[in-house]
Amino acid sequence: MKYHPIDRNLFIKNRKNFITQMKPSSLAIFNSNDIYPITADSTMPFQQHRDIFYLSGVDQEESVLVLFPDAPNEAHKEILFLKETNEHIAIWEGEKLTKEKALETSGIKTVYWLQEMEKVLFEIMTQCDTVYINTNEHYRANVETETREARFVKWLLQKYPAHSVAKSNPILQRLRSVKDPIELDLIQNACDITEKGMRRVLNFVKPGVMEYEIEAEYMHEFLRNRSKGFAYTPIIASGNNANVLHYIENNQECKSGDLILIDVGAEYANYSSDMTRTIPVNGKFTKRQKEVYNAVNRVKNAATKLLVPGTIWKDYHVEVGHLMTSELLGLGLLDKTDVKNENPDWPAYKKYFMHGTSHHMGLDTHDYGLLWEPMKANMVFTVEPGIYIPDEGFGIRLEDDVVIQESGEPFNLMRNIPIEADEIEELMNK
Repeated sequence: MKYHPIDRNLFIKNRKNFITQMKPSSLAIFNSNDIYPITADSTMPFQQHRDIFYLSGVDQEESVLVLFPDAPNEAHKEILFLKETNEHIAIWEGEKLTKEKALETSGIKTVYWLQEMEKVLFEIMTQCDTVYINTNEHYRANVETETREARFVKWLLQKYPAHSVAKSNPILQRLRSVKDPIELDLIQNACDITEKGMRRVLNFVKPGVMEYEIEAEYMHEFLRNRSKGFAYTPIIASGNNANVLHYIENNQECKSGDLILIDVGAEYANYSSDMTRTIPVNGKFTKRQKEVYNAVNRVKNAATKLLVPGTIWKDYHVEVGHLMTSELLGLGLLDKTDVKNENPDWPAYKKYFMHGTSHHMGLDTHDYGLLWEPMKANMVFTVEPGIYIPDEGFGIRLEDDVVIQESGEPFNLMRNIPIEADEIEELMNK
């Protein structure tokens, strides 16, 4: 791994928090992700399942975590099953976790090799009544590929049909949405790496550069700062490309007079950052571009102040809609008749700002969190309003990542990344 070792107390604490939510006489099982094939002998880079990482810190394939707090055998209250390492694997793939290293990483004392799992699992399944299975119930999830977790659940329920079944996901949605101080430090590190990339790009951009060259500048800076790279597919959208919300081609020339909408974020230790900035190709906003830019920035700043404990996500977005409507009226993009006659299910402002303003962020860019429950301190949210005007050839989005505080305004993890229009112009014209 490129990242520095993480304090295992984070994972010990996460397991304790999960266990307190489990039913009596129950166990929970979590699987790593597969290494996904491309074709021939090619594979995609491994990405660990965030749930087993959250609970153990184990960041390798073919790993299984079992939590059984009521186990009659003390050694079976927490178990890791790992792919057995050997000299051949060490030579061809690099060292995998030894039992000693697994303890050092996770704080889990009982570690078996994977080939022992069915035997051990049979023993502990005879000692419990309920098994927690891990399903993906995130509101954005759309999974067509059968995952290792899904295959395991299918096998488990067929082999042990008499057990009661419970879901891990609701517990994890609540636990993962509220960040530990160690997690906040890891997310801050990801944001700091993103800042380094942004400052590099501000010195690099000029008329004639290609969008993919800007992407390359970010990747260079991310990798040299212990990141695996982008936390999500980067958007480098110049000119009218910015009006395609998920533009990822990044293959066009950046022309003088155009703006570039840059939606990128570095990952660090599997934790995400999520930033958007919009900058002028030639280092100078036009009068109209700056008017729209400042309007978006005002909405972002006002929306950020609404993120306090007790806020409901749906109500928050209604309030942001009012803020945006006011700015669009000021810009002449809407008039009072548009607002008066608007469809309540699709308000007038949606013509120019059609996406949501905030989402949970953490181990996943669109992280776990139950949207119908009130916001809590130490939740991390993005704040990302935008105004998109295809008729004028540009779109502007600005995005920061913030931590909700017990009292007062949220703490901005991207406070050091330039965002004011005048500062961006100054840095680009040094």
